[in-house]
Amino acid sequence: MAIDFTLTAQQRELQLASRKFAREVLAEARAAEKLATPEQRFLATKPTYEAMVAAGYLRKCIPAPAGGDNAGMIDMAILAEEFYSVNPSVTLTMLGSVLGLLPLLLGGTPEQCQRLLAPFLKTSGAPLAAFCSSEPGGSANAASPPPGEGVRTTARHEGDNWLINGRKKWVSSATGWNREGADLLTIVCRTDPAAAPDAAISIIAVQGPVTGLVFERAIDSIGHRAHLVPQFGFQNVTAPHDNLLGQQGSGLALTAAAFTGTAALVGIFGVALMRSAFAFALDFARSEKRGGVHPIIEHQAVGYALADAKTTIEAARTLSWRACHALDTQSPAAEELAVQAKIFGSEAAVRVITDLMRVVGIDSYDHEAPFSGLLQDALALPIFDGGNLGIRRRQLHTMLKSRDYSPLAASGAA
Repeated sequence: MAIDFTLTAQQRELQLASRKFAREVLAEARAAEKLATPEQRFLATKPTYEAMVAAGYLRKCIPAPAGGDNAGMIDMAILAEEFYSVNPSVTLTMLGSVLGLLPLLLGGTPEQCQRLLAPFLKTSGAPLAAFCSSEPGGSANAASPPPGEGVRTTARHEGDNWLINGRKKWVSSATGWNREGADLLTIVCRTDPAAAPDAAISIIAVQGPVTGLVFERAIDSIGHRAHLVPQFGFQNVTAPHDNLLGQQGSGLALTAAAFTGTAALVGIFGVALMRSAFAFALDFARSEKRGGVHPIIEHQAVGYALADAKTTIEAARTLSWRACHALDTQSPAAEELAVQAKIFGSEAAVRVITDLMRVVGIDSYDHEAPFSGLLQDALALPIFDGGNLGIRRRQLHTMLKSRDYSPLAASGAA
């Protein structure tokens, strides 16, 4: 049988080491979320992020062929679940940087990778990368032909450089620790105003500090309170012509590939949050009598709610691991499974956390319980990394409409 979800000895070691690091280091950084402003909260997590880098966890997210220590997407999922279940904000800062590197890893030349990846392969400092895709006004229709706007950020030739102008929003860590830009920005922009979208849009890498980056505001987000998502602009930002990633006009394909790679991990984010909520609710149900004779876990309604929640957690993890495996093996079903994992895991997290709040009752509404923070973080999952309604279901719909689509392909039966 080809199906085996048993972790290897190395994966189990990664899981336990990541769990220990999260408990001993990442948990302490949750205090940053109580500070007044988004930038104060973000800056307060810098020592924790530096500790993650020093411990080699950023290297563990960069593939071995590029000089890192990552053996595949399943390893990424194992690490992400342990970290995100304890501190979603700092975890998202690290994995947001990995997303920022993906266009380079997927489309960069060996020379570009050697030159631009160097800061991220060290085990010192606090290097940040950012994938500058989303724009004010939304980017669900980035590929829209005229009269739709599509991608509004532009890049034009000027001598040996690109000259970039436009605005971006909701880009993890993009303005960096000091508003001078992340160490590397991979910018989705229109390089040919006259061409069709599939030939007009490219991705250009810009190294920080970035002259011409205009900070507008740090978004005071509902969840991920210590993670920075700014709104900012580019005013005549320059980049060498050889910082174009992939071919000119390949930006939409590179963007789709990058977000396919992250979709399965969003499913794991949902698992991590549900797991934390379940652990609290289970302990509560075992110990609390609520004025009665027996702990409330003895009541069928409570037992059934816990059983449903645990079943959903295991289903979401299995689907996400399956998607990660498909990505690792370059299966034709990888995109379908990754999108399904993102949709299922993200929407299940909101539902399951809410259901578990009903198990705990009114005490779940107290900030002393973890549910408010978990739910605030979970609310982002269906709407970021490609919103489920505006983008992800559309991707699945497009697959289903294809004449050569097989309903059994993703099951391995075709």
